[in-house]
Amino acid sequence: MYRQSPTGQLSFENFYLPFGGKLSGENRWVRLAELVPWEQFESEYAEQFSQGQGAPAKTFRMALGALIIKEKLGTSDEETVEQIRENPYLQYFLGLSEYSDKAPFESSMMVHFRKRLNLEIVGRINERIVKPPKESGQKEIEGKQGKKEEKDVEKKQKETEPANQGKLLLDATVAPVDIRYPTDIKLLNEAREQTEIVIDALYKQVKEQLPKKPRTYRREARTAYLQIAKQRKPNSKKIRKALRQQLGYVRRNLAHIDTLIAAGAMLSELKKNLYRNLLVVSEVYRQQQLMYEQGCHRIDDRIVSITQPHVRPIVRGKSGTPVEFGAKLSVSCVDGHAFLDHLSWANFNESGDLQQQVELFKSRFGHYPEAVYVDQIYRTRSNRAYCRNLGIRITAPPLGRPVLDDLATIRKQTLEDAKVRNRIEGKFGQAKRRFSLNRVMTKLANTSETAIAITFLVMNLEALLKRIVFFGFSWFLFCWQLFVLPSRKPLFNFNSFSWQFPSRQSKYYPLPLCTLLSA
Repeated sequence: MYRQSPTGQLSFENFYLPFGGKLSGENRWVRLAELVPWEQFESEYAEQFSQGQGAPAKTFRMALGALIIKEKLGTSDEETVEQIRENPYLQYFLGLSEYSDKAPFESSMMVHFRKRLNLEIVGRINERIVKPPKESGQKEIEGKQGKKEEKDVEKKQKETEPANQGKLLLDATVAPVDIRYPTDIKLLNEAREQTEIVIDALYKQVKEQLPKKPRTYRREARTAYLQIAKQRKPNSKKIRKALRQQLGYVRRNLAHIDTLIAAGAMLSELKKNLYRNLLVVSEVYRQQQLMYEQGCHRIDDRIVSITQPHVRPIVRGKSGTPVEFGAKLSVSCVDGHAFLDHLSWANFNESGDLQQQVELFKSRFGHYPEAVYVDQIYRTRSNRAYCRNLGIRITAPPLGRPVLDDLATIRKQTLEDAKVRNRIEGKFGQAKRRFSLNRVMTKLANTSETAIAITFLVMNLEALLKRIVFFGFSWFLFCWQLFVLPSRKPLFNFNSFSWQFPSRQSKYYPLPLCTLLSA
């Protein structure tokens, strides 16, 4: 059951503090609360719950706010709940009306919050934060006259369709998950251990029918695994021998499981995660046996973790990390704001997303971009033709041998484009070094997708918050110039649209506002 929150924005001035005082409007959490559209997505969140059955669920603001707090502070689920319990500003950010020393929810609720707020919802919240909707002062047109006026408006809009504007930066990256580096030996050893747990659970059901428990050779198998695992650089013969041994142990255990089922054991009596691990182990055995027989190290949809079977190896070819294990992301960046356009656990060619991302740009901002800044993998013939038809400049040198007279111009343009495109690399660095994109700690596929999307949401909130602080500082300097220093040289030059601050070398030096806004 879900109870709709009362309409109207909660004011920080009315937040009750039992120890006296009131919240400050300059606090970062108070300002962040004003940037998030809490009420616009609450009805969609409430559709997931029953109308009259069950206990009242936590509000949408509390669910989304808790995930934002966790990502911004970089804490665990348990530490996030403790921070909320101790901080009245965080409790206001979650929509509470007064401070309480008790935690508003258990740390395990964070998992449910990530399940309820899926990738699509978080993505639309991100778009709404970056580009708020137009004011709802325009009334809908009704009747025949309204339809006629509506057609005229559409015709006029087509005639006065805006030209291409803005810069679209595209790139792809990988968000690694928290798993150990997988090897075939480790994976088969873990699969063998899981089958032994299943055998122990199934044998308890048929003790009376089978007086003797099936022999698993678990001690010998463990010893054989440690002999190869403790060697620093075993040769290929030793590795292949160890693989043959572990495959034999897993094959024997799977046969014992079939025997126990034939004797009357029920797989439905197993725990849910144990039954899922058994299905994963059978697929791991099939893949490893096929690679062993063919003498190769590659197979489609290769499983690298039994507890996280959705993770795939992503070959990137970069120095230091040629292969990463996680989700591959296709990201676009516009005016310092990042959008997660495509997420997949399987490897894909990001050049196929360019046309879709350009159309997403048009749906978000109402026009096509003036230029698309991409690296070499995006510069295919189909993408070049697509951008040429729409009048979009793609940052790629023309095909064929360049004219000698234009060579210097092309090199200069390529250098300038590389400087602009480098901003999206900075966004990846911010997401991986400042936030949690470098190691996704969640274990499920859907919760990991939500955690990745929340990272981009918090990054955009940070950018908006810094922009608000900068405009506040600019407004202070403007008022200071207008009222405090009327007889001195003005600090703001309207001709160059720049602030002029004093320095030791010269009395004033210009600092363009556009440079600060693009930072």
